[in-house]
Amino acid sequence: MKALFKTIKMAASGQGLGRVFITGVSPVAMSDLTSAYNVAGNIYLLPQFNTLCGFREAEIDAVLSRITEECNFPQSDANEALAMMRTFYNGYRFSRNTEEQVYNPTLALYFLKVFQRDCRYPDRILDSNLAMDRGKMHYISRLPEGRKLIFNALAETESVTIFDLADRFGVEDILHAPKDTGFVASPLYYFGILTLGGVTPFGELVLTIPNLVIRKLYAESIKELLLPEGKALDLARRAAEALYQRGDLQPLCDFVEQKYFKVFSNRDYAWSNELTVKTAFLTLLFNDTLYIMESEAETERGHADLTMIVRPDRRQYRILDILIEFKFVSPKEAGLDGKTLEQMDRAALQALPAVQSKQREAEAGLARYRAKLTAKFGELPRLHSFSVVAVGFERLVFAPSE
Repeated sequence: MKALFKTIKMAASGQGLGRVFITGVSPVAMSDLTSAYNVAGNIYLLPQFNTLCGFREAEIDAVLSRITEECNFPQSDANEALAMMRTFYNGYRFSRNTEEQVYNPTLALYFLKVFQRDCRYPDRILDSNLAMDRGKMHYISRLPEGRKLIFNALAETESVTIFDLADRFGVEDILHAPKDTGFVASPLYYFGILTLGGVTPFGELVLTIPNLVIRKLYAESIKELLLPEGKALDLARRAAEALYQRGDLQPLCDFVEQKYFKVFSNRDYAWSNELTVKTAFLTLLFNDTLYIMESEAETERGHADLTMIVRPDRRQYRILDILIEFKFVSPKEAGLDGKTLEQMDRAALQALPAVQSKQREAEAGLARYRAKLTAKFGELPRLHSFSVVAVGFERLVFAPSE
């Protein structure tokens, strides 16, 4: 690459090349090429170029209207397709000085191509040939603060905030530089796995997961970190199927108790709550082939912990809409130690006053969220809702809600 950039630099110095524009080259690649190409100016954070490499929503909307017309579909189908694409592909923002978001162009074109050719949505929202390299997530997870940052971003426990994006990632930096949150979060931004979500009142940049496609990448990466064995992944898949096919949450709760909880150590209680447990379930249930999935989905000023709404083009299948509200009771709140909790039967767990209190809170929340989901999506006759109370990282108590 040094030879390439030296050639470009010489050609642009009066040897026939008048102007150079390069895209798709991140600071990760450019940092060690300074001497070979030290005449470039970075424009990727300037607001006037925020939409240069993505599609605006108006552009997507115009193309969808044309496709639905060619397919003899009503305009309402174009609106539905736009809502789908907004959920899965929108959300990128590259300058702190603009509010406009753009769509991932590669994934948007993939969706539009299939929609135009077949007059239906693609079965897979993310073509595996276009998927982001999960190796990058694995690298970040091995850095100090990396694993916690990935967990927090998916669980939405707290915003990922940094004062400035790091702009040098040379070999020496990667090997020896201090790996604070700014260093760890910046590559995720350049890889398109985080994007600008705003600025705090203190001038810090807020980095967020841009859309549902990238959220899937986080969920799968965490699942691979916690469940590296193929046999465990097969058990997890069957447990998830029991929920969305039959409304049976027991196999999934058993799996979390027996497998997931084993990887959490006692030190995790310092930052554990229902969001930690929710993240465990989200990684096991994430399925964008069948569902529009959101954690902490905003429903008219209220937030449901985990909603799984069947995609509009999958409504012909006998799969269920799912709503789950999570609560957490620490061993201290329960008045019991971990060993005692492990040995208690479910009836005794259910009878604990702290558990009953949390279940009542969850039931009240579920009633509000069901009404709001109905207002947003219309009648959902196959909606199954559950309260799940985690008692430490030992046991789970769940109940269906009507």
